[in-house]
Amino acid sequence: MNRSVVSFVGAGPGDPELITLKGLRRLREAEVVLHDRLAPPELLDEVSPGATVIDVGKAPGRACVGQGQINWLLVDWARRRERIVRLKGGDPAVFGRLGEEIEAVRSAGIAFEVIPGVTAATAAAARLGISLTERGRASMLVFTTGTDHTGHLPAALDWDVLARTEGTLVFYMPVGALDSITASLTSLGRDPREAAILVEHAGVAGERVIAGRLGDIAAEARAAGVESPAVLITGPTVAAASVPLTVRRVLSHAAV
Repeated sequence: MNRSVVSFVGAGPGDPELITLKGLRRLREAEVVLHDRLAPPELLDEVSPGATVIDVGKAPGRACVGQGQINWLLVDWARRRERIVRLKGGDPAVFGRLGEEIEAVRSAGIAFEVIPGVTAATAAAARLGISLTERGRASMLVFTTGTDHTGHLPAALDWDVLARTEGTLVFYMPVGALDSITASLTSLGRDPREAAILVEHAGVAGERVIAGRLGDIAAEARAAGVESPAVLITGPTVAAASVPLTVRRVLSHAAV
C-alpha cells in the first residue's frame, strides 16, 4: 500500500516569513521538494540536508521543465518516497496550475493535501496599506490573469464586465500586456483617472511600486522598466493608500 502524501505548499509572495506554520513544518519533514522559481530561496535552507531538492521553476526566455514533466516527477517520486512537497510561490490555487498537478497525483492513486499561502495581491495591498474591499465602496474583488499560457492577453476575458465592475481588479502577470489591459478597460468605460498601482517583486528586496492612474500606468511602468513578476491593482480603494499617490511614484523595498 502506498503511504505517500504530496503536499502542495504555498510559499507566499517572496518574504520567507509569510509561509504558514503548517507549510514550514511540511517543508522541514519533506524527503523530496520540487520548488518553483518564485519560491523564496531562504525557505530551501529549512529543508532537511538529506532531502532531494529539485528546481522545476518556469521563467520567460529560458529552458524549463514542462508541466507534463513536473506532473510525472511528482508521481514518480511519490512512488519512491513518502513525504513529497510541491513548493509553489504565493498560493498554490491562484494561477499556479494546481488543478493539473492534483489530477496527476489523484489519477495515480496518491494522497495529497493543499496548504494555502499568501498570494501576491493580498501581500502587495497589505504592504501599501490598501484594503482590497471596503464597505460601501468595493464589495467585489476580482483576481484575473493579464496574460495566458502563450504570453498574450487572454481572449476569453469579458472586458465589458471587468470595465463595469464596481470593485477592485487585480491582474496577475500583467507586464507584457499592460497597454492592452488598460486600453481595454478604459475604452469600455472604466475611468482612466481611477487610481492604479503596479507592484513589482512584491514583498522582496527588489520590490518597486509604480503609482498613478489607470490611463497612464502602462506608460509609467514602461518608463520605469518594470519587469515580471508584478501585479496591477486598480479600483476605488487604491487611492486610500497610507501614503498619497503623488509621493509614491517609485519606492524601494526599504522605503515602504
